[in-house]
Amino acid sequence: MQTIRRLTPFISVAAQLQPADMALLAGSGFRCVINNRPDNEGEGQPSSEAMRTAAEASGLEYHHLPVVSGQISDVDVAAFRALLERIKGPALAFCRTGTRSASLWALAEAHHLDPQVLLQTAQQANYDLTALLPRLEQHWQSAVDEPPSPALKFAVTPRYDVLVVGGGAAGCAVTASLLRRDPDLRIAIIEPREQHYYQPGWTLVGAGVFDRARTERAMSRCIPAKAQWISAAAEAFDPEHQQVVLEDGSRIGYRTLVVCPGLSLDWDAIEGVRDSLGKFGVTSNYAFELAPYTWQLVQNLRHGKALFTQPPMPIKCAGAPQKAMYLSCDHWLRQGVLKDIQVDFCSAGAVLFGVADFVPPLMQYVDRYGAQLNFNNNLTAVDGPAGKAWFKVADSDGQSRTIERDFDLLHVVPPQHAPDFIRHSPLANADGWFEAEHETLRHPRFGNIFSLGDVCSAPNAKTAAAVRKQAPVVAENVLSVLHGEGPRAIYDGYGSCPLTVERGKVILAEFGYGGKLLPTFPLDPRVPRRLAWRLKTQWMPSIYFEMMLKGHEWLAEPKHLDFEPRPAEAPNACDFTQEKK
Repeated sequence: MQTIRRLTPFISVAAQLQPADMALLAGSGFRCVINNRPDNEGEGQPSSEAMRTAAEASGLEYHHLPVVSGQISDVDVAAFRALLERIKGPALAFCRTGTRSASLWALAEAHHLDPQVLLQTAQQANYDLTALLPRLEQHWQSAVDEPPSPALKFAVTPRYDVLVVGGGAAGCAVTASLLRRDPDLRIAIIEPREQHYYQPGWTLVGAGVFDRARTERAMSRCIPAKAQWISAAAEAFDPEHQQVVLEDGSRIGYRTLVVCPGLSLDWDAIEGVRDSLGKFGVTSNYAFELAPYTWQLVQNLRHGKALFTQPPMPIKCAGAPQKAMYLSCDHWLRQGVLKDIQVDFCSAGAVLFGVADFVPPLMQYVDRYGAQLNFNNNLTAVDGPAGKAWFKVADSDGQSRTIERDFDLLHVVPPQHAPDFIRHSPLANADGWFEAEHETLRHPRFGNIFSLGDVCSAPNAKTAAAVRKQAPVVAENVLSVLHGEGPRAIYDGYGSCPLTVERGKVILAEFGYGGKLLPTFPLDPRVPRRLAWRLKTQWMPSIYFEMMLKGHEWLAEPKHLDFEPRPAEAPNACDFTQEKK
């Protein structure tokens, strides 16, 4: 269950809850639950009706007061205030991150509580509502029948030299790289999550090599100390005014913007899969909660059918779907049961791996494990209790049909896309990803906005290793723009996929744009090596947390343009030449 943050003895707030949480809430003494999210606001969100049914089954009073993210109106505030006046507490209000509910509470109480007290209370609950101060003071002064002070009329939106959207690998790494180059930068990271994950480790959790706890750290330990952490969710972009809109409707200004919120896993694109995840033999290493279940299933399977799937590209770490298969097969081979297990790899793509040089050594392992490759097979539906999965299969003529497969173990990789607030923004390309120049990682129409990481449209592998090379490129180019110059650092498309083909050996696939091999070490990258396994399992977590996220750019010196780049093009570009305040 999400962390519950108490505002007063009567009202607490939390991020998105699940129907299964209702019994725990009732057992903790809550009497009422308030849902502030409209239905169908985000992927994986339970319906209000499902929440109501679960709440009332646990003896909780339930109210649905939907408020559009980023658009809290005075009508919404009045409705929330009226609801608080008539319900019995303690009550828990929730939304996507809790910020919207906390904002509603503060605005509802502003008619009789000092704004500074409200901000302090919210801050103690880890919600920064400073941007609401003008509205809070207006409500407060209206209640005491005093005209608003002149300062309110000209309230200034907080503004930073660099505003980073996203506190994952990309956001923390680029922030650290920026601060190592200029410790005096005014920089903030917008990130609603409280936990940071080393996602490359989840494949190893699913193989019994890592403990899940090794891949998780508190967000507060990962965000650079000199950066301000805005614990909220970004909702929209206003590049013409150089502002980001948060889910409570407040705005944050910037001189330069770095967009790196990662991507979204679209579980709902596969019919029935959400109801089966974590049970019935259906699992995925793409979820922190499910990777241990993968290892449990692998250990318990002695005979039967194992399916491993891969959706259409692009996805996070394109090698991860088959890495789950290799490590599972290696365990079964060592246990002497592989001969009794039918293994199928079902990929929506047409090839095993996108860089041709690595296909022959991978095929040796496919043959070694006796796995059946099924290309142009896209998973569309799952019936966990029945142990059945359905695939849309395309033939060479473009015709498609649906086939049914039985399974005892199903490792699912969901389709993936940019977060909705990116897809529906002026920063997106036609496919919904952040539109970026492939070498400079700058937006082609907004010259003071950059991107890196999984959300970026550059045609590179979406891996943490790519971020390691992208972060210094973006850092140098952001500083160039802040100084009124054009970007000079260039990204060559570097990405790395440590293909764990067996326990103890890894093919360290390193490549750039166009599939060009870019090995870090003077060794044939196509050969499985124990040294690469040690790098993957022993050294990489420390390199990630203690070096990359702290701005230590190990073997990541960016290349530079050898010609004069075009100058920064952005609204109010003259601001870039002003002194930092």
